Amino acid sequence: MKFLEYTPFDSINLFLDNLDLGDCTIRGNLEAFSCKHTGNDRRLSISLEHEILDCLGKSSDSDHSSPVEHLSCRSSRKTLIYLVLTLSHMYPDYDFSAVRAHLFFKEEEWESFREMIDTYLSEASQQWAATNDGTSLLDSMTNVIDEVIKIRESDIYSYNPDQDGDPFLEKGVM
Repeated sequence: MKFLEYTPFDSINLFLDNLDLGDCTIRGNLEAFSCKHTGNDRRLSISLEHEILDCLGKSSDSDHSSPVEHLSCRSSRKTLIYLVLTLSHMYPDYDFSAVRAHLFFKEEEWESFREMIDTYLSEASQQWAATNDGTSLLDSMTNVIDEVIKIRESDIYSYNPDQDGDPFLEKGVM
């Protein structure tokens, strides 16, 4: 995956870089990546593909539409590999190569996911609105993301790690 410079993200990233909300601090950003594998991604992708096929005990190249849990389908294996590669790019100091499909959950629909994000970012949204002529943080984020991908037409996955797969539970992480 190749990082893509996309300047419309800059104002939101500047806002989310180190947002002090009193009880908590948000450090986040929006990033865009191409789905084309780079050298390291290609090696990890091939390795994960072989590992998945070894676990299945067979090689299936059927390409039926299916969720990630059905890894006998090539499209599902590909989705899992993209999710693992995305995590690896988000947290480059952590090894996600052992992450399994059952730790990813496909969000049912955009509107319920949007409501969840809006709840998490409610305090941040108030600060954003105060400094951005009353505009909504979530609407601003959605608009710039829609310029890169059509978010309402995309599959959205959540990662719910077990204790061994959470980079924030490692010794020394605060």
